[in-house]
Amino acid sequence: MKIALLGYGRMGQTIEKIAISRGHDVVLKIDKDDRDYDITKADVAIDFSLPSAAYGNITNCINNNVPVVSGTTGWLDNYEKAVALCKEKKGAFIYASNFSLGVNIFFELNKTLAKMMSNLSQYNVTMEEIHHTKKLDAPSGTAITLAEGVIENNANYDAWELNETNNKTSIPIVAKRIEDVPGTHSVSYKSEVDTINIEHIAHNRQGFALGAVVAAEWLVGKTGVFSMNDVLNIG
Repeated sequence: MKIALLGYGRMGQTIEKIAISRGHDVVLKIDKDDRDYDITKADVAIDFSLPSAAYGNITNCINNNVPVVSGTTGWLDNYEKAVALCKEKKGAFIYASNFSLGVNIFFELNKTLAKMMSNLSQYNVTMEEIHHTKKLDAPSGTAITLAEGVIENNANYDAWELNETNNKTSIPIVAKRIEDVPGTHSVSYKSEVDTINIEHIAHNRQGFALGAVVAAEWLVGKTGVFSMNDVLNIG
């Protein structure tokens, strides 16, 4: 495939290495908030840009009939507009807060546990996410996805809040920034007698990058709005 990388930071550079190792060509690398590029030279685009650039990148791809995979977080106020445009143009689009194959299994495990805990109101759920100091948004998109997974499957919760909360129906998400941490996410259910904890620890960026390339390979030739569950045939 001919791949456009929209965002060429550390993640984009890791994606490039994996894409080339899998026999693909990287034909476009956009490192800034720049709309002046020819996306049509690519078979598929992978967007790991800035929140301010993501929506423009995605709509540019859709308007030019280029399938697009996006892992940028912090732009989701415009997500439904991107979905509507994709359906209107009969494009192809995947957004995921995290493309790691392991994290997407973790998402499903989180939903299953939330459902099991729904009738056990003596347990209070909390979440923690730790990322490198260059991550701009907090909480992480992955943490938000985990919180949404609990809210959808556990009637005791209807919202999430960053850091501490006094609202018993809101999930507190503690966000920490520590240098050189690729990503750690934990979900804890605590009662007076015990704690149940599930955790995913990324050792490097390779898992995120590989998942994004696998998603791009899967998306080419398809029409519609998809998720990593479709790519991995889980959930």
